[in-house]
Amino acid sequence: MSAQTDRYTIAVTRYFEAWNAPDAQTRAKAVADAWSPDGTYTDPLADAGGHEEITAVISAAREQFPGCAFRLTGTVDGHHDTARFSWELVNETGGTAPVAGSDVITLDDEGGIRAVLGFLDRVPAAA
Repeated sequence: MSAQTDRYTIAVTRYFEAWNAPDAQTRAKAVADAWSPDGTYTDPLADAGGHEEITAVISAAREQFPGCAFRLTGTVDGHHDTARFSWELVNETGGTAPVAGSDVITLDDEGGIRAVLGFLDRVPAAA
């Protein structure tokens, strides 16, 4: 694995740590560890800037889908300062995945996430 590939994998691992953090305090720390201070998150349902807003978006998703965890599907692919990957939101009890998507992240020079552009590939009708 190259240093550049490691950089993408580390960033995506931190990204999922933030999305899967079990409580508000852990989540806020994980967001600060993953995103640059002026980082952004944008998907069809949200447009957030800065750690506080990103943490709020993640918290809202966790409340909407209790008992679920975000999991990487496939591999992380990247070049230059950009990586892409796909994920599923998996119900930890039943194993079903009601939500799936693909994200593209841009990294800063230190490996922090500068921007996320998220795409929802599968969403339940009630979401």
